[in-house]
Amino acid sequence: MHHILIVDDERVERNGIKFLLQQMGLTLEIDEAANGKEALEFLKNQENNVDIIFTDIKMPFIDGIELIKEIHKLEKEYKIIIFSGYGEFEYAKFAVKMGVEDYILKPVDPVEFNKTIGKVINELDEEKSKELMQEEHISFMKDYILYSLVNGAPLSKMQAQAGKFMNTDFIDSYGRMLLFEFKTEAFSILGSEFKDDLKKYIDVPCEYLNLNLQQGLLLFPKNLETNYKEIATKVYEFFKMRHSLECYIAVSNQWETGAKSLAMVFDEVEERMEDKFYDVDKHIFLPENTKEDGEDTSIDDDTYIKQMAQDIKMKDVTRLRSHFDTLCKKYNEKNAVSQVYIKFVFSNLLKLIHESLQGKEKTKLKDEIDELYHATDYTQVIAIVDSNIKQLEEAVSYNPQTLHREIESIKQYIYENYDKELSVEQLAEKVYLAPSYLSHVFKKEMGQNLSKFIKSYRMEKAKEMLEQTHKKIVNISYEVGYSNVSYFCQSFREFYGVSPQKFRNQGVADEAEI
Repeated sequence: MHHILIVDDERVERNGIKFLLQQMGLTLEIDEAANGKEALEFLKNQENNVDIIFTDIKMPFIDGIELIKEIHKLEKEYKIIIFSGYGEFEYAKFAVKMGVEDYILKPVDPVEFNKTIGKVINELDEEKSKELMQEEHISFMKDYILYSLVNGAPLSKMQAQAGKFMNTDFIDSYGRMLLFEFKTEAFSILGSEFKDDLKKYIDVPCEYLNLNLQQGLLLFPKNLETNYKEIATKVYEFFKMRHSLECYIAVSNQWETGAKSLAMVFDEVEERMEDKFYDVDKHIFLPENTKEDGEDTSIDDDTYIKQMAQDIKMKDVTRLRSHFDTLCKKYNEKNAVSQVYIKFVFSNLLKLIHESLQGKEKTKLKDEIDELYHATDYTQVIAIVDSNIKQLEEAVSYNPQTLHREIESIKQYIYENYDKELSVEQLAEKVYLAPSYLSHVFKKEMGQNLSKFIKSYRMEKAKEMLEQTHKKIVNISYEVGYSNVSYFCQSFREFYGVSPQKFRNQGVADEAEI
């Protein structure tokens, strides 16, 4: 709705203009001012969002010409129309030179009045439409740049593509990220409409970035004073209470080096997210040794043993080794802990490893536990357990050729079923691997994580269909695994930098041409 201010010292003139506006049947907000001084005070009030100003020329205190000069000093652009008698015609011509939109002679001709108002309102509508399109395009470009940087694109490439269209300084404003992930491709149901509600619910300044059908990312301003454990809890509650969906959340450490760190920090937080496969009852994963509101987040021994028991069960020796090294370092730095207690902790771990090693004799376990309890120093205890971890590693190590075949099997399944729901858990079941291990080896062999590989293939197939067929975009969306077409369009735009329709109409020379 447009807001009009009528400025004239004669009430009858103001009423006449209001009557003509009402006769046009337009939905307008109309205010009045009896002179230029009163009008200027009204315009300086930030709450009065005026679009069009009708002003007479000859008025007390501040006349129309002076009012126009003062209006130019204000920060906002207005559409100004003057109305004047024949004797003031020279003033009117001067006002037009000052940027006035148009002028209307008194007595006002209704036909001429309607024509002038219609032209000005059409101009306002066109300008507003262009402004909204510009804002929308900048928003899409921003998402495209962030998505590309998170996935390892060089900053120089993004800056070159943005060119003079937009400033990329916003990239350096972020300092922390929160990754949330669902077990299923939940975003095919949620779409993109939820994001404003989510940001409002957590009530902290942030940017939302969609990654794929299972993952979303929140980016927070650098040095934001807030409790990230509370934010993560709110994110979990939002999806649980409002959408009956459970998600897993991983929070990054603070970083300082801007865009160059985005991909590196994302790798770190994605690796932290893998803890969900080991601690199935836990949904929030914060950086290690991080304290929130004075809370001691150091991990107790029982938790370490549970983590390593899960590592052994999943046959993930890499993570077992990582947790074991952390536990060793912990006790190496705590000289006050009794030797008996340390030996008790590591003997329990030794039992877990023995239980997983088929064909290992029980007498061998007894001998090693005896040896462990008779050890005279800490390094001997570590060496005994380390030797058993190496045996476990040899027992569960995959033949590289076998592993390659399993990855190829997963890829082939994606190629043949990209139109269906695909999750890490589902794919892991196909090759009888732990989801975390599949994620790890897939990224190691392919150079990108599984979710990104799936999205990239779906986007490539969508691109082919847009280029080579006349299928409707909604049908293409369904055929590449997106049941929500608006979400598909958003994902395509973030991936290629243009909408599916624009790609079909104009094409792009490069996958990210602007």
